[in-house]
Amino acid sequence: MSVHNSAIVGLSDGTLTKLRELRRLCVDSSKGFEECAELTDSAGLKSLFIAIADERRGLDAELERQIEWNEGHEEEDGSYLAAMHRAWIKVRDAMSGKHDDAYILSEAERGEDAIKEAYEDALKETTGSPIHSLLADQYLQVKDAHDRVRDLRDAAKA
Repeated sequence: MSVHNSAIVGLSDGTLTKLRELRRLCVDSSKGFEECAELTDSAGLKSLFIAIADERRGLDAELERQIEWNEGHEEEDGSYLAAMHRAWIKVRDAMSGKHDDAYILSEAERGEDAIKEAYEDALKETTGSPIHSLLADQYLQVKDAHDRVRDLRDAAKA
């Protein structure tokens, strides 16, 4: 994991909006993976989900620092829609009476699609900006996690 400790100041309002969106998605993702870890009986999946949740908290911290250097402290609790999605996964899991790793992985991969696409969009919009390098480094971590979850989902469906 790369840690960008240097201040990147003078970011445009549009770039800061993108950073706030990415922060929200990182928080949502972290919470989602923590809840997925609680739902699975697989020690391997539990370990993977906890590791990805930790990684997303690190990405959020990097983004938070950049926002603070540009406009001050900002709390991020995640989104209402993501909280509803996590609640639905728990309800479905409880109703089924058993933990369904294939379903958990499918839902996790769906969330991974959203965060990966948001990073791709942010990278396009920040080309030439000093923040682009940080976002590119974070995107590689997001893409790697996305691909691991996707591959596990595909294997679970087979």
